[in-house]
Amino acid sequence: MLNAEFWVAVAFLLFVALAMYMGVHRMLIDALDQRSARIKAELDEARRLRDEAQKLVAAYRGKHQEAEREAEAIVASAKVEAERIAAEAKTKMEDFLARRSKMAEMKIAQAEQQAVAEVRAAAAEAAVAAAERILTETIKGKAAEDLVAQGIRDVKAKLN
Repeated sequence: MLNAEFWVAVAFLLFVALAMYMGVHRMLIDALDQRSARIKAELDEARRLRDEAQKLVAAYRGKHQEAEREAEAIVASAKVEAERIAAEAKTKMEDFLARRSKMAEMKIAQAEQQAVAEVRAAAAEAAVAAAERILTETIKGKAAEDLVAQGIRDVKAKLN
């Protein structure tokens, strides 16, 4: 009799023949080809995504460097502007102080002139009063009055 191994081999061959007749090997090959194509497509997509990510990283690095340069330029510009404003403020302050000093000097000069004018006026009035008293005591009558009036007019005209 035939042993069990023989029957297992026959059953295996019948199974393989039936599988080939039914096209199982084509289905397996098609399934493997589809899986291979799907894996290849996923790998291609992954490569494309990686390349796109690298481009984005490079673009963002460029933008970051540009932003840093722009920030440095803004800071430098702000420093220059601050220095300009400080120099302008210093100049304005110096001009203001110079104008104030000049105004004070002018007020002092005006006060001096006014004081001199007041002293002259007081001296003129005192001189007129003294001259009037002296002339009235020494000269009498109409001639004295005319002389005093003329003298007062002359003194006032000369002192003012």
